Amino acid sequence: MARYGMVIDLSKCMGCCGCMMACKVEHTTPPGVSWVRVLNRENGKYPAVSRTIMPVQCNHCKDAACVKVCPTGATSKREDGIVEIDSDKCVGCRYCMMACPFGSRYYYDSEKYYFPGNGPTPFEEIGCRDMQTGVVMKCNFCLEKLEAGVKKGLKPGVDREATPSCVNNCMTKARYFGDLEDPDSEVSQLIRANRGRQVHPEYGTDPSIYYIK
Repeated sequence: MARYGMVIDLSKCMGCCGCMMACKVEHTTPPGVSWVRVLNRENGKYPAVSRTIMPVQCNHCKDAACVKVCPTGATSKREDGIVEIDSDKCVGCRYCMMACPFGSRYYYDSEKYYFPGNGPTPFEEIGCRDMQTGVVMKCNFCLEKLEAGVKKGLKPGVDREATPSCVNNCMTKARYFGDLEDPDSEVSQLIRANRGRQVHPEYGTDPSIYYIK
């Protein structure tokens, strides 16, 4: 069985936030909610200044702490490694948010729009129509797109229709997606060739996102 994961090449990422915007458009996330974030930090003092740019999101951990603490089973890990949230089961207790060591979950308490005085835009009206309040949300590796593509016989990470939007829309091609269990997949080869690293491996969650540089 596949275990889907991602590789992010930090030497290519220029902090354009295109991945953030692609994610927001794909999922119509409300104001203040970004399933994908780009951390940007300046180091040192002038004139010896450098920048550290690091995209972050749910790591879809193999041993996910959020899954262990969810009292209703709303958060679960699929056989393909993707950690998903069933909004119908979520009671908004936010135990998963406290357990997640990466701060990659958001609690959607009430309806929010970008122009509240005018109500939702036509785009938000369509995208937010079925969005539930009082629940936790996060990155799902564009699960709906991935499943639809696989049903058509497309290969995740190779065919755009079966690949997360953040990967498809990265203008510097810094993001890669595929099967971590397949030694011949592009992500597996990149990890081996570049000594790919996970964020905080000492936490013992075994993240499915690797970084190379």
